[in-house]
Amino acid sequence: MIRTGEMTIARLKELYASGEATPEGIVREIVRRAEADREMNIWITPPSEDMIRPYLERLRRLDPNASPLWGIPFAIKDNIDMAGVPTTAACPQYAYTPDEHAAVVQRLIDAGAIPVGKTNLDQFATGLVGTRSPYGETRNALRPELISGGSSSGSAAAVARGQAAFALGTDTAGSGRVPAALHGLIGYKPSLGAWSVRGVVPACASLDCVTVFARSAEDALLVDSVARGEDGRDPWSRRLPEPSVRMPHRILLPEETPSFYGPFAGGYGKAWEAAAERITALGLPVRYVSVGLFEEAAALLYEGPWVAERWAALGDFVESSPGAVFPVTERVLRSAVTSGYDAASVFRARHRLQALKLEARKLLEDAVLVLPTCGGTWTREQVRENPIASNREMGRYTNHCNLLDLCAVALPAGEAEADTPFGITAFAAFDREDLIRGFAQAWTGERLEGIARAGGTADGRQVEPPAAGGGKTTQVAVCGLHMRGFPLEKQMRECGAVFVKEAATAPKYKLVKLPTTPAKPGLIKRNGPGASIRVEIWEMPVSSFGGFAASIPAPLGIGKVELEDGTEVPGFVCEAYAEAGAEDISASGGWRRAVQA
Repeated sequence: MIRTGEMTIARLKELYASGEATPEGIVREIVRRAEADREMNIWITPPSEDMIRPYLERLRRLDPNASPLWGIPFAIKDNIDMAGVPTTAACPQYAYTPDEHAAVVQRLIDAGAIPVGKTNLDQFATGLVGTRSPYGETRNALRPELISGGSSSGSAAAVARGQAAFALGTDTAGSGRVPAALHGLIGYKPSLGAWSVRGVVPACASLDCVTVFARSAEDALLVDSVARGEDGRDPWSRRLPEPSVRMPHRILLPEETPSFYGPFAGGYGKAWEAAAERITALGLPVRYVSVGLFEEAAALLYEGPWVAERWAALGDFVESSPGAVFPVTERVLRSAVTSGYDAASVFRARHRLQALKLEARKLLEDAVLVLPTCGGTWTREQVRENPIASNREMGRYTNHCNLLDLCAVALPAGEAEADTPFGITAFAAFDREDLIRGFAQAWTGERLEGIARAGGTADGRQVEPPAAGGGKTTQVAVCGLHMRGFPLEKQMRECGAVFVKEAATAPKYKLVKLPTTPAKPGLIKRNGPGASIRVEIWEMPVSSFGGFAASIPAPLGIGKVELEDGTEVPGFVCEAYAEAGAEDISASGGWRRAVQA
């Protein structure tokens, strides 16, 4: 059948198109895997063919070509409503059976996706460890003795074990990012209000966000294109149209060395050092900044009056249902009462937070902040021995996000140890999701621009292909001042161009430094052997390409550039006569290295 790592949207579409697989067969395999993994405590309502059959039958009435998620199985965290199936929030006494799907679930189903079950979580989405559930501790999909991360523990494990192509989680303090990091997945947390929270059990209603776990950024953004959209029935919803993909002008890294914890702290530290080196190699300007404001904001979530918002949502149930709530969860919820917060303390905290938001917005202008997603992990036994402190550590680099109204994407970044993934998270302002998408594209090497628009709109309708000439694009190979971080990058962006990837030419070129002001490189193809030169590949609208090419001064121009894989793309070239009197810098391997030497 399909291997665990191949349970992705893209792969399933290929299998369906070729006739090698059917949704019915995929569902049977998911049911089999869930049963085999029963002791991992991934599910509260596990996949069953009887429960899923109506959604399979519904596919017969949908056009696969007009349904961007046709036949794609997904898991739902059990604090998100699925019609006719109990919502427990990991508390049996709290359970109710909704008559309608949560708004995001309905949008996904309308687009052809198949809900396969409800996943385990830290009770009432209060925790970042995955051990606070009466349905059992969700085991890490890679190393069962370790925690799975919370609160969306089962959702991440379901994707990691190949029991869903993607899964819905929620994120108030990091629950859509921590489990992603601990399983080597993408965790995409859109801006607050971009996805409706109607039909979601509130944790902190003003901070709650629905998120997605996936194996690729491409899959995550396709889900976003369907789930995103204003909801007139949700008071927390706001209009945040689907973002484009743009590279940030700079990347912010912490000037303080991050602190790491737990039994693998040393490996986490080395993994962060490797990730930071890789970030600087992306070619974007890097600035080191103090992260004190983010730490101060994070402390407000559990060490300030915001915990009272959780009590406001659940206090009546806790008081009326003695013994129903998991002991450590009740302890956290009751801290709102025992800490002595009053109305004045709430307003003082809100006023301070508003000032921190202003500082963060200024700092993040046209930039992304990158931090470790987690500073470590724990064994499940260690968490049982010290549940509050270990959970607090897991939120060290995540708790600030929603309080400061940021968007975020958690990305895999190697391993701290064998089968112990390490991850980083990119943060940006709520209205700059385009920047975290651009960073994700640069980090993963995936082609993300246009992915979502090719899939469908927020209400599940297929997007029509662009009219001839109106939406066509062409690739452009850039080798000098138009590259990211250089003075003429703005011309590329003004033409609507989007960075795609770094690449290299075939070993047939000479790179010269032209005697101009400012200095420019010239890429000249040789008749015989030459050098391989680093270039950037951008995507530019055809409607802008002609004017852009006409504006390039001699001896530069646009011609065909041969890449190392043998393909040819339009790109910057230099006329051969300019070689006379120019400095040969081919040995540098590219303009960026030449100017940094």
